[in-house]
Amino acid sequence: MGSGFSSLLVMCSPASAPAVPPETGLGDLPESVVGSVLVHLNPQEICRLAALNRAFRGASSADFVWDSKLPENYNSVISWISDDDDQKNKFPPNLCKKDIYARLSRPNSINGDTKKVWLHKGTGKPCLLISFNGLSITGIDDRRYWSRVSTEESRFGSVAYLQQTWWFEVDGEVEFPLPVGTYSLYFRLQLGRPSKHFGRRVCNRDHVHGWDIKPVRFQLSTSDGQQAISQCYLTTPGTWNLYCIGSFVVEDSRSPMKVKFSMMQIDCTHSKGGLCVDSVLICPK
Repeated sequence: MGSGFSSLLVMCSPASAPAVPPETGLGDLPESVVGSVLVHLNPQEICRLAALNRAFRGASSADFVWDSKLPENYNSVISWISDDDDQKNKFPPNLCKKDIYARLSRPNSINGDTKKVWLHKGTGKPCLLISFNGLSITGIDDRRYWSRVSTEESRFGSVAYLQQTWWFEVDGEVEFPLPVGTYSLYFRLQLGRPSKHFGRRVCNRDHVHGWDIKPVRFQLSTSDGQQAISQCYLTTPGTWNLYCIGSFVVEDSRSPMKVKFSMMQIDCTHSKGGLCVDSVLICPK
């Protein structure tokens, strides 16, 4: 009786039941397979998927994944940024590609904080922002006509404000190792002087005049002979506007592209004033 009962227990025990194979999931995929999928996603999607499991987290840090998100000449971009004394230690030689992308994606201040450069989230190509302090503005040091206004509405913390002039001219140039692609150049301008009143944004339009009489002429040229010319009236006081000068094409990323640009309204038959000049933006199309 005892032996028969023991045999019955053995037959009914879980150990004698056929083994059921464990279910497989995304966490069982090899990191190399996951990485081959991540290279087709944008950086924001990669970072979100990294939270799924260990395989995705490991693959999201692979160099070959982030190498596809960096511009083809990212070493030249890093070298250009690192030439600035304040940025020399920002890109040590042992950085992984993910960290390189992260540091290039944030605005990097260079040339005494007169320029900022970062990677465009959509294309992975550099954007370049040039402060009014990095431009040549006719009469900028004459306080009868121009003043520097501190404001949180500029990435550089201040803008140039024109009270009144008859000869308005702003020139600039920049040389940068841009990757192959098409880029547009914009002036960021506003009619009216920005300020705050009891914590609220206000815009003083008292000096705004003359911009509806004759258009402003914009012009750009590149070191390989490209040119663009446009003109328009300045409108919408109290609002920051990006006025597009034109576009240019970079066909060789091995050498830096030099771009010259200007805007002017030099008809001395009338005065003009009440204009804020913030910066010049170069970004991929």
